[in-house]
Amino acid sequence: MKAFRKVITGIVILCLLTIQLPMAWAQGCDEGPKVTAQAAILIEASTGRVIWEKNADEEHYPASTTKMMTGILGLENIGPRTEVFISPQASGTEDCFLDIHAGERMTAEELITGMLMVSDNGAAVAVAEQVDGSVPAFANRMNAKAKELGMEHTHFENPNGLPNPNHHSTVRDMAKLAKYAMENPKFREIVGTKNRRIQWAFPATKQLQVENTNKLLGNYKGMTGIKTGWTSAAGGCLAASAKRNGVELIVVLMKTPTPDDRFRDAEKILDYGFSHVTMVKGISKDRVAQNVWVKNGKKASTTAHLVSDIDYPLINNESPEKYSVSYDIPRVVSAPVKEGEIIGKAVIKYDGKSVGSVDIAAGKVSKGASIGSWLVGLFEGLLVRL
Repeated sequence: MKAFRKVITGIVILCLLTIQLPMAWAQGCDEGPKVTAQAAILIEASTGRVIWEKNADEEHYPASTTKMMTGILGLENIGPRTEVFISPQASGTEDCFLDIHAGERMTAEELITGMLMVSDNGAAVAVAEQVDGSVPAFANRMNAKAKELGMEHTHFENPNGLPNPNHHSTVRDMAKLAKYAMENPKFREIVGTKNRRIQWAFPATKQLQVENTNKLLGNYKGMTGIKTGWTSAAGGCLAASAKRNGVELIVVLMKTPTPDDRFRDAEKILDYGFSHVTMVKGISKDRVAQNVWVKNGKKASTTAHLVSDIDYPLINNESPEKYSVSYDIPRVVSAPVKEGEIIGKAVIKYDGKSVGSVDIAAGKVSKGASIGSWLVGLFEGLLVRL
């Protein structure tokens, strides 16, 4: 009888294993795309939710993907028609593919466009000098912005990504930067441009036809940007974005063996993403409007609102019911408040775990005096606790 029971038990265990093993194999075999990059990450562009990653917090040289930061800071701090002087330091930087020379002038828009499209290192120096007067001062601005964006493992020493032992980042950090930069319409327009003629302000007759270094533009369906990078020390680096059927994805990768490997890797990762991710409607930005008190202003309050709709990325048919949103908004802010200034964020959670966020912006309030705003300052402690 005992022997019979052992046989039956063995048969049952074997049957269970036969059922479970294929299931376990199916669950474990989807390890994502096989890529040459030492580090890579794929995120959904609107929320920043991570879809897939490989060594995402491993520090590497970012090479010219650094210029995403230089470009967005240039767009935010220089008027587009401002003429930028090309200094000897800028023109003497290695790899000036725009053929810029000391004494020439370009509008900020043309300079930044050329810099991002052909990855001109001297143009990045010129942008830095225009914004802050010197490369070290601009690097401080870059690092302050990196901290603001939550780039925890990043330090910038220059505006172009030329090798420096103290200039490093991770693909997770650079994905945060890419997401932020692509929310700027002008930045998005530039990095999505395949060919363009760059015009000088002085000499006015000088022009240059340029082609974007991102070979995926026009060759990969839905490609929208963003920035290439390559040095012998960094290997191949790339931030690339693409949009299909309402889904926009951003991939960042670092240290591929060859320049072409970065493009092949990006295609594999994006293909993987588009086959695994769908989007469902979440919260319209028009539905979120919250009053925020203002002290030291001409008005006592302003309205905070989402900068974009919140749509939920679903991976492998997840349930949208497991998504939730909480709002991190201060009760009181101090004037002046710029129109569209980011003062908080909507934190997006899936099954209780934070997976992304969308910025919350405020309306304009000038610095000044009003009875209401004075009262806000007087009772700030009480208002914060409410």
